[in-house]
Amino acid sequence: MPAPQGSMMAMLAKVKFAAAGIKLPMKWKANNGASPSDHYGNAFKKGEASTAPDTMAPPLFMPQTMNKYHTDTQKKMDKMMSDYIDGITSAICGAWSTTQSLAYVDGGQVQAVICMGGTVKWQKMESLIKAQGPNGTPQEQKYTKAVAKAVSDKWDSWVGALNMIPMPWYPAFAAFPSPVAPPMPNVPTPFIATFVGAPLMASDLKDAMVSELGDSDALHHKDLFDALGTAIQACWLIWNATTIVTNVMGQGPIPSFAPPFIPVGPVVGGSTLPTPGHFV
Repeated sequence: MPAPQGSMMAMLAKVKFAAAGIKLPMKWKANNGASPSDHYGNAFKKGEASTAPDTMAPPLFMPQTMNKYHTDTQKKMDKMMSDYIDGITSAICGAWSTTQSLAYVDGGQVQAVICMGGTVKWQKMESLIKAQGPNGTPQEQKYTKAVAKAVSDKWDSWVGALNMIPMPWYPAFAAFPSPVAPPMPNVPTPFIATFVGAPLMASDLKDAMVSELGDSDALHHKDLFDALGTAIQACWLIWNATTIVTNVMGQGPIPSFAPPFIPVGPVVGGSTLPTPGHFV
């Protein structure tokens, strides 16, 4: 499966963020907690006390009241957060797509029909996410840097811990009529059935982003990172289950080949070729 679309990841992140139910302004109380009076109600012009909130779906924030100043704040923050989520998820998916096209199975050992022992080689995403992500303000740069480092590191950890299941990839290599079997593509198999390892977890992604940001006072960062981690994990689950491992070229010698007495034989001590583009 190709890398997920940024629009899908963004929508998943927005739904998760909206579920936090953050109200703006934060820690607001009518009359500042004093005894009720008419002063608060009389402080606004006609039409300011009751206005419409942002109608984007889903709204990422909720206004404390329908007061114009509250709904204006909500609309402004909705747009800012929505734009950031759109930008950072687009960057993540763009980096995912680019690095997937260059990824490959390395070090596969071919014994007759079986390939085993291969590892996945995947380039780092960090610099791509940082370059493509939102960087218009110092705060955006700070958030994007943290997201890029965390996502890249956690992806690398997941890839590095994958183990290959022995796969019957090369049926022709059981009895091949040649002293050397030329490069031949593997039988396509699902990624999830070929490599096993610990899953990519939303909580781990969130914790890594929080740690990389290193600013406990940054507004809404935990809810944002929780939303991004949840969306990335959801996309990864779909990708992991639907991606196919294909075009892994296997080759190798056939030491038992000795015509005319032994006209065919199995590949022994063969290998795979480390060419990019094995995951589609």
